[in-house]
Amino acid sequence: MSGPPQPPRRPAANAGGTGTRLAWLDVLRGLAALAVVFDHASYSVLHHVRTIVYQWFDPGNYGVFVFFIISGYIVPASLERKGSVRTFWVSRLFRLYPLYLLAVGIAVALYLAHFGSIRGEDSDPETSVLSQLLMMSNVLEGKNLPNVVWSLSYEMVFYLLLTALFIARVHKRSSWYALGFAAAAVAVGGMLPQAFFTNNVATPRLIALVADLAVMAGLAFAVVLRGTSRLAGAIIAAVVAITLLAFNGGWIWPWQALSILALMFTGTMFYRAEQGQFPWRRAVAIGVTVLGLAIAAGLWHSRAWGMSAHAELLWSRRWVTAFALAGLTFAAGLAFRHVRWPRVLTWIGLVSYSLYLLHPLVIEVYHHYRWTRHPHPFGLQVLLAAGLLAAMIAVSSLTYLSVERPMQSVGRRVGRWLDARFGPDRIPDVVPVREPAMAGRSHPATD
Repeated sequence: MSGPPQPPRRPAANAGGTGTRLAWLDVLRGLAALAVVFDHASYSVLHHVRTIVYQWFDPGNYGVFVFFIISGYIVPASLERKGSVRTFWVSRLFRLYPLYLLAVGIAVALYLAHFGSIRGEDSDPETSVLSQLLMMSNVLEGKNLPNVVWSLSYEMVFYLLLTALFIARVHKRSSWYALGFAAAAVAVGGMLPQAFFTNNVATPRLIALVADLAVMAGLAFAVVLRGTSRLAGAIIAAVVAITLLAFNGGWIWPWQALSILALMFTGTMFYRAEQGQFPWRRAVAIGVTVLGLAIAAGLWHSRAWGMSAHAELLWSRRWVTAFALAGLTFAAGLAFRHVRWPRVLTWIGLVSYSLYLLHPLVIEVYHHYRWTRHPHPFGLQVLLAAGLLAAMIAVSSLTYLSVERPMQSVGRRVGRWLDARFGPDRIPDVVPVREPAMAGRSHPATD
């Protein structure tokens, strides 16, 4: 499942790169991003290390699991703190899309310059545009360009579902949603079809067009209208998203997708515990239960793949350790959230969205040169890996400073202008929560 990832940052929280309010999330994001980078880069360098590690552990799975838990932890905090669906989606648009469009543009440019592949997307560009338009390519049978954007599909599903729950004022039942999705992964996740609509109902282009129009119309109703019409629009968008996740997923299976939603709502539950809205003891018990159910779903449903006994043993080890270590990593972050961390560690987390989206493109450029494909001594592989990582961090730092941060500022200005022009957009009877002590960004792509 490797691929395959932030409320506006407060200057005081990032002072010196070690602000304790945000630093622990930055460190976790950086660690998760580096795990995904290792997963992809180790096909080219550090082959022996990869062989040893993958006997027991899948860093790619681990990295995205950590990202998803953090997304669930902080995205609802962003929406509830703002108290405004409109402001939330404006921030989402300016947070995610500029870098996403840049990554897709760079991938196309590298393809035209014969430095990389666009995974066959040039064969039907209209369908490709429709499947990528809402960052939901992995539930619209797209090819995920770059390959890591598959995870953004499930982030978007979560945002749409969260919006509907928030407008309906039932968003605080996070523990029930976590347990529900985890139980569904075990009970029905193996029976749900993969890419059902694409394979049996209509062409991928028609499905993507209908889904895009339905989601955009529903979201427009949720953002622009009031009362029952707003709720109806949010429900339409959420139902379309959940239906695509359950019946039209791409290269991950429905039980994996349901486990991802369970992880996100588990993160939300821990946010509520930190806010004093939910008992910590119960939160820990439910969190362990959700992880156990997700692990059980994988161990059970993966048997349908017909793997050999040895392959099944290896896969099972990696599935269990990735989930267990992701949970332990998040727990450790919570436990040490008041520790001050070095700037170098928090910076990697700060640029993690760029690092996550752009590192596959750096690897494609590296692969363009034939000498990189030859066997190399281990010492040289270490040097090449260090050089690749340095290049990735440099590129990510540049795009963060020149694209991400400026566009987030533009998004905040647009949100303020909309409030001044059309008035505040707070949901009635929903009291904004205090700013959480951990407010930061999440999966490389959270607010």
